[in-house]
Amino acid sequence: MTSSPPAPYRVALIGYGLAGSAFHAPLIATTPGLRLDAVVTANPDRRAQLAKEHPGARALDTPEQLFAEAGEFDVVVIASPNRTHLPLARAALRAGLATVVDKPLATSAEEALALCGLAHSRGTLLTVFQNRRWDNDFRTVRRLIEQGALGRVHRFESRFERFRPKPKAGWRELADPAEAGGTLYDLGSHLVDQALTLFGPVSTVYAEIDTRRDGAVVDDDAFLALTHASGVRSHLWTSAIAPLPGPRLRVLGDRAGYLKFGLDPQEADLRAGRRPGDGVPWGVEEAALHGTLGTDQESATVATDPGDYPAFYAALAHALATGTPPPVDPYDAVATLTVLEAARRSSATGTTVALP
Repeated sequence: MTSSPPAPYRVALIGYGLAGSAFHAPLIATTPGLRLDAVVTANPDRRAQLAKEHPGARALDTPEQLFAEAGEFDVVVIASPNRTHLPLARAALRAGLATVVDKPLATSAEEALALCGLAHSRGTLLTVFQNRRWDNDFRTVRRLIEQGALGRVHRFESRFERFRPKPKAGWRELADPAEAGGTLYDLGSHLVDQALTLFGPVSTVYAEIDTRRDGAVVDDDAFLALTHASGVRSHLWTSAIAPLPGPRLRVLGDRAGYLKFGLDPQEADLRAGRRPGDGVPWGVEEAALHGTLGTDQESATVATDPGDYPAFYAALAHALATGTPPPVDPYDAVATLTVLEAARRSSATGTTVALP
């Protein structure tokens, strides 16, 4: 007698903008053990898009409708504007639902810490969608460091730079601090999370944060210099006004360095409607973008590890089934927000900020 496989975990997604439709929905729908059951969106165009892309998922008008039917779901994924992350996550946890929040977890470290405390007190899973831990370049450099290929690392340089000289309409361009708009909280959240993941806690933060574009009211150009307790220094850039981007990564050790240009292909593939499991190897970049490992005397091209965003939701399904830790510890998001807040203080005062 054979037993039937366990029923998939029922997932409700809040938000069907870029994050919800291009990232979360396709990754959820292609993960064994998960099923996209419902999406909260009142926008008629997005509801029509949902019906076409995920006909098995029903559309809900409001988060309140979702929480009124909480017993019909196992997981809530929050992919709505930043200012809604905290109240929606709080409501989801109080409803007893495992909760995934797109970064940033909240608009302040204090709020994020309180949310982690709520999840802990209720014994409910809380995690943060830090998908760029599964970028191809980050996976590669993490492997090289773990293998000792670089020796003792002393400097980590990382960039997410774009050229979008004209502000677009939308909440990310609003000045209200409650929106947590601007590039620091957007791409900066990824940069800081990656640095902390590789090199641990930060002791000091220096930052230069600017608003450069005509008509812009939020930061669009930032540089952060972090000194880790380990002694490594991380230099991080994020910009919406970089007509020529610098290298995506440059990592320097006492044995070798690693230099990498170009972005992980997964975002572009997801935006274009390609999905994991379509029959084409996922997350594989062209050889011309592979990085270089070595010194000024001798170097060689290193094949980039495939990017693997699907690993986040696979790890989530595993955590739900086994009770093991989630793919991203939510307290990591508190640490990231603490650094981002210190960066704002540093830029405002022109000083280096020490962290406890």
